[in-house]
Amino acid sequence: MKKTATILLCGLGLLAAVPAKADPARDAILKDYATAAGVTSFSAEAGKTLFQANHTGGKPDTPSCTTCHTTDPRQAGKSRVGKPIEPMAVSANASRFTDAAKVEKWFRRNCTSVLGRECTTEEKGNIITYLSSL
Repeated sequence: MKKTATILLCGLGLLAAVPAKADPARDAILKDYATAAGVTSFSAEAGKTLFQANHTGGKPDTPSCTTCHTTDPRQAGKSRVGKPIEPMAVSANASRFTDAAKVEKWFRRNCTSVLGRECTTEEKGNIITYLSSL
């Protein structure tokens, strides 16, 4: 009984570590960003750092992505006016980052609000990679 429980828990732990299922549309967006940035891959760790950091270049009431999107991107967030925001993590919201026009719209709006500038293509790729890894 104890051995079965241990095996089951180990198996569940492995499932939790598996990144979200790939999506052709998301993969295409990342490929386009990689080409534009001149890189072959993106860094989930750099995306996490950017997502969680406090920044001083944008609006004072949005110093971080976590201001609206929470420190756990698998959870729903809230806009500054209280409007619900679906989870950012692909594991909790499979449709995230699958519409290139929406991705660009929200990066443009949110990066300007948080950073005071648009995100670079590499930053966008890093953030999507991070949020796809959860």
